[in-house]
Amino acid sequence: MALIATQAQARQWPGGRQAAVVLTYDDALSSDLDVAIPALDAAGLKGTFFLVGNALKPKQIERWRAAAAEGHELGNHTIRHACPQANYTPARKLDTSEAYDVPMMLAEIRTMNTMLTAIDGKLQHSFATPCGQHLAGGVDYLPALRASGLVRYTRSASWPGDGKALDPMDVPCRWFDEKSTGADMIAAVKSAERSGGLLVLGFHGVGGDYLRVTAKAHAELLAYLREHTDTIWVAPFSTVMDYVASHPENSGGKPQFVPLKATNSPTSSR
Repeated sequence: MALIATQAQARQWPGGRQAAVVLTYDDALSSDLDVAIPALDAAGLKGTFFLVGNALKPKQIERWRAAAAEGHELGNHTIRHACPQANYTPARKLDTSEAYDVPMMLAEIRTMNTMLTAIDGKLQHSFATPCGQHLAGGVDYLPALRASGLVRYTRSASWPGDGKALDPMDVPCRWFDEKSTGADMIAAVKSAERSGGLLVLGFHGVGGDYLRVTAKAHAELLAYLREHTDTIWVAPFSTVMDYVASHPENSGGKPQFVPLKATNSPTSSR
């Protein structure tokens, strides 16, 4: 089940808005720079871009730096994007999570943080788990990541059970594929508005690259969000999670998850 975080009592977001929406983009794709960021800028909205270290191109560094300077968030998506072998058939073993252990994964996250700091100058970054899973050599590395203090918040692609409390180190995310329309995406936002919840949306390619959504559908979503800024708060992932962490009274101290509807997970390949 795809899930959104909803607040059980006051349901208050900054400015008295009814819902919060976070737009996230994975893998440091060219379409992020060429399509997604220009569209966000035109709409006056800010997104979070989870960058993969080995996907960064030297000629693009200044563009990523400029995006961060304009208020977009750069997040950690590791250096090699190691996923289970089944996701990458026939991937080299070096690039699979089975080839890692927990210390190796944490070292890679630490190194990617350093790369991000060199780009945006920030000392703290959020994190997105590759392929929505957090295994290294078959061992869950999330407990060690929590204890390490390397990141404050983690976006996942897993779907917690109904009624499960919001975990800032395992925040779920809703995904759409190329067959999805702008209306499909807007319907998810409207559901969050009705519930007073937090909706984190995940994208890979926008109008290009892989696991993409169409530029048209994406633009229609942004147009709706721009037209409803009085009722919907759109902000980067860490900004929204900072607010959630500092306002537990909005939900009696325990933001909850409620089911939306079934949706495609991005973990089939990336």
